Amino acid sequence: MSRRTPIDRSSFEPPYAQLARKVRERIEQGEYRPGDRLPSEAELCAAFDVSPMTVRRAIAELVREDAVFTEHGRGTFVKPPQLAAASFDLSDLMRYIADPSIEARILEARIVSASPRVAEKLGVAGDDRVIAIKRLLLRDEEPVFYHSEYLVFDPARPLVEAQLEMTALRDLFSGTAGSDLKYGRLTLHASALTEPEAAHLGDVAGTLAWVVEHLFYDFDDRPESWGRFVGRADRLSFTTTVGIPGPAEKE
Repeated sequence: MSRRTPIDRSSFEPPYAQLARKVRERIEQGEYRPGDRLPSEAELCAAFDVSPMTVRRAIAELVREDAVFTEHGRGTFVKPPQLAAASFDLSDLMRYIADPSIEARILEARIVSASPRVAEKLGVAGDDRVIAIKRLLLRDEEPVFYHSEYLVFDPARPLVEAQLEMTALRDLFSGTAGSDLKYGRLTLHASALTEPEAAHLGDVAGTLAWVVEHLFYDFDDRPESWGRFVGRADRLSFTTTVGIPGPAEKE
């Protein structure tokens, strides 16, 4: 290594974290390119004036961040960008739901017989009763999302008004929905707006839209609720970054 950059012993940042950051910066700056082998443990010890244990902890941190990978007997290498491993979050959807100016307008809330699709999703019989809730999410009176949700009907646990409100949706997607839900599955796909969806969203039936389906399970691993957020394609965008971005990209 051409540069010697000792660790700042007076810093509150642990030495291993400093070392991981310095190596990460060199990857960002292109000094270490994808596929390059990082300096050996001994070389890193000498260059940064740290112990082998500090180097190992720093490398473990970089592996955890998915910035590098190790091969036994060969060393540590900068990880190339992997498009197949890219993941997208739902921050755009969450941004709308978390917005205090968003209003959840109840269009329908009633007990109905499960349709074949709802019965399949919730694991109930076709003649079982379920709670159907349909909402329109609006901002400044402008439709943003059409949300339909079906819950397993339990006479011992009647639907309460709080479950109809916007706060219930915020809790559901922020992870504070209470102790009744164990986990959920989300599915994102494109779909053509149906006549009712288009009418509520102020668009034309057949127009492509984003659909985010959610299926939530209780602690007995049984489906508890299934629903769909439907929004015009211009309402949601999905962006992710692969590889390690430079400082300008992070801003």
